Amino acid sequence: MLGRLLGRGAERPGADTHALPAPRRRKGGVYALRALGDTRVLALVEAAESGDWAAVKTALGPFDLGREQSVLGQLSGVDGVEEWIVRAADEDKADKELRATALLISGARHISWGWDARTSARAADVTREQWQTFYERLRIAEEHLLEAVELRPDWVTPWRQLLTSGRGMSLDDNVQEARLAAGLRRDPLDVDIHLEWVSHLQPRWGGEPGQALEFAQKAFAAAPDGHRLGCAVAMARIEEWVESDNRDCLQHPRIRTELREAAERSILHHAYERRLGWQGDYNIFAMALALAGSSTASNVFRELEGVYTEWPWVFMSDPQKAYTRLRKAF
Repeated sequence: MLGRLLGRGAERPGADTHALPAPRRRKGGVYALRALGDTRVLALVEAAESGDWAAVKTALGPFDLGREQSVLGQLSGVDGVEEWIVRAADEDKADKELRATALLISGARHISWGWDARTSARAADVTREQWQTFYERLRIAEEHLLEAVELRPDWVTPWRQLLTSGRGMSLDDNVQEARLAAGLRRDPLDVDIHLEWVSHLQPRWGGEPGQALEFAQKAFAAAPDGHRLGCAVAMARIEEWVESDNRDCLQHPRIRTELREAAERSILHHAYERRLGWQGDYNIFAMALALAGSSTASNVFRELEGVYTEWPWVFMSDPQKAYTRLRKAF
């Protein structure tokens, strides 16, 4: 019964069949999630690392990159993909779906590669050369993603990627809002689109304080019980902490209550489905609840069993160490 209340019983069918075993050696009982904890995703990543487009196409069989942002995110982080993926797109020009897939991967990779050049430094600390490289890579990303959209207008993941590239390039708000609307038309409850817009609305990107939280709260209020959209509320609070100079800004009873209720109606609800990459949802809530000092964080950390995902802990100076410290505190 407790497992059902905490979401344990909601794992997707067959998930254990493809689960990667946890590493034997865990530093402080913590280990980084690899390839979404799935053997099929690992095979896909390894094929991409080897530059084998034929193997990538085969490994993509169980997935729909047009809707599975978590899987696309694994490919975008593979170094060297940008060197051969466009050639693969050209080779499969006659096959609309395969070309769209290659262009989508290329677009996502160029965004990630662009941010590697920019780094996470404050805008004032980024050199002119870094900005030039950043913009050039994002320009290529935009070109490839827009073609992918033309080839597969039903896909939602290109729109989430275009929101990211548009934010990096400081595109006009009208353009960004049109992209948001396009993504939500394809999936009104897409969590990744909402999370990206939460980032877009931050003051450091030109938004106003409170905008992101209001957007997240409204979206989650319209979602059914057990939906992942609760993560948008948790992420909005984390972003609030990032923007603030007060490290205790979330330590307020009202915020603790809000986050506890969001967790209970989303990831801890019996209707929540543990799909591929569910650990990322739990990590978002773990960080938000811990920063707010909520005892509910202990439930979330316990369910994770030491599994750490880089996002959103990347906002900490030493992400995995911060995860370990807060996990022990609860």
